[in-house]
Amino acid sequence: MGVYSEYLGQQLSFERLSSERKAQLKRISALRGRDVIVYASDITPKNNCPNSIDHSDLLPFNDQLSVLTGSEVDIILQTPGGFAEVVEDLVKLVRSRFEKVGIIVPGVAYSAGTIFTMAADEILMCPTSSLGPIDAQIFSKGKRFSADAFLEGIKKIKNEAEAANKLNIAYIPILQNISPGEIQHCENAQNFSRTLVTNWLKQYKFKFWDTHSSNGAAVTDGEKELRAEEIASALCNQGRWLTHGRSIKLQDLTELRLQITDYSKDSELYDAVNRYHTLLQMSFETNIYKIYETATSQIYRSQNAAMPPMGMGALPVILTPLLFEFACEKCKTTRIIQINLGQDAPLANGAIPFPANNIYRCRSCNSESNLLGLRQQIEAQTGKKIV
Repeated sequence: MGVYSEYLGQQLSFERLSSERKAQLKRISALRGRDVIVYASDITPKNNCPNSIDHSDLLPFNDQLSVLTGSEVDIILQTPGGFAEVVEDLVKLVRSRFEKVGIIVPGVAYSAGTIFTMAADEILMCPTSSLGPIDAQIFSKGKRFSADAFLEGIKKIKNEAEAANKLNIAYIPILQNISPGEIQHCENAQNFSRTLVTNWLKQYKFKFWDTHSSNGAAVTDGEKELRAEEIASALCNQGRWLTHGRSIKLQDLTELRLQITDYSKDSELYDAVNRYHTLLQMSFETNIYKIYETATSQIYRSQNAAMPPMGMGALPVILTPLLFEFACEKCKTTRIIQINLGQDAPLANGAIPFPANNIYRCRSCNSESNLLGLRQQIEAQTGKKIV
């Protein structure tokens, strides 16, 4: 049985889900011999929740950093990307506190998340982990496009005009809508991403790279600089990856000559990280879309209102007890179900209690519906256990 199937079979309440996450974080911390902090976003958010890296992350992330006391830290990172400028600030917070930093990517850390990983002394991934291209994404005139692809397009037009000694008239309306400022903006955005990665690789990732593995010769600062520039340029090259959403795997990074620790080769560490990552994804099946946490503390970002699973009516303001009308997905027969939060309460007239095993059996068609997702969602939002 897989880990996900195992946890699904346990019908975990949100309280149990959270305690299991903490247990795996403590296990990872013990195996690695250092503190662990998590910055994780739901990769497929509900209702357009702001799941990218932005300025609102600075306060909760720094708050969770303040819980830690050691000189070394591992960051479990999951994100679809965001603002590189905010990543720079997050890295400053981490690097001002810790002598050694590892970044563990159990799932995906795309775009700005990839930039973040390049500030680590050690990057830990497994064969299913993914980083992504770091070509800057530009939003202009209602369109989103790659700064690198834009600059390559301008370069192509220029080269064609120089070769033919004239400008193709098909390009005239395109160029009329482009200002010098937009071109410079794209260049600046690309240079910013490339510069961050180059500097961080040289300063942190290559800090302990002293000798060449091939011949044992000493590594110079110039060689570190050159290798860092090569890797940064490759990650910025949209033409190499073709799309900003491309997954960059362990093998790709090895070909770029970037050393990555494959944590799947350590069976116990792999099991601990895999279990934590599975529990993390299950936590995102509630109304939570961002988690900042350590082994002893946590901060959640969640939707303002609980969103019931398909087949359930809209939930009212959360009170104790909570009453909602459930419609059977098969026959559409409705029934009032009562939820008691934190304490027992007498059943309202015509209501039935929330099922202890999370399984609702329809009185009309005898079909079953699993209400575990709703339980986890409400417990996550209210911080109270359904009793």
